[in-house]
Amino acid sequence: MFKHHPECYDEEVYDLLNSGRSPFDFDGLHYVSEVEESKAIDASDEPCIIISASGMCEAGRILHHLRTTVESPKNTVLIVGFQAQHTLGRRLVERRSEVRIFGMMHPRAAEVVVLDGFSAHADQAGLVDFAEAVRQKGKLRQVILVHGEPAPQRVLSDILSKRGFPSVHAPKPGERIRL
Repeated sequence: MFKHHPECYDEEVYDLLNSGRSPFDFDGLHYVSEVEESKAIDASDEPCIIISASGMCEAGRILHHLRTTVESPKNTVLIVGFQAQHTLGRRLVERRSEVRIFGMMHPRAAEVVVLDGFSAHADQAGLVDFAEAVRQKGKLRQVILVHGEPAPQRVLSDILSKRGFPSVHAPKPGERIRL
């Protein structure tokens, strides 16, 4: 996906992609698409770096990789981006001494390093700017906050309400809203 959309990058990366020197292809990089290849990584004693889709460590092959690596102090789990409450990713960020993976508790001996600067989530100012831009395009009847933790949602809701946004609401889990 990254290779097919060079227009999404800044000028430096765009030029790099168009020059044939892609940051997504270099010596030692091996893309794994088959489940059996992924399992072979977990069974190997060779040093490696596994780059996996995040999903807050809740589903997919990352669970298998974590199950086989989290108990060893020789491993590092690098978390890039926000991890929501009540997810395995958050429990790792909190450096819990034990984590549940596939229903089994595993002692966490792996080092956990967190890089907060790479989150794909907008910050509060970015969300307010987005809401203002939407409002400028036409009548806005309601704002529904469907992502984020409760405390920051309340703050954002208050800010939007004070700016005159109508009907700002953050639904509770399982709550239905009729549109």
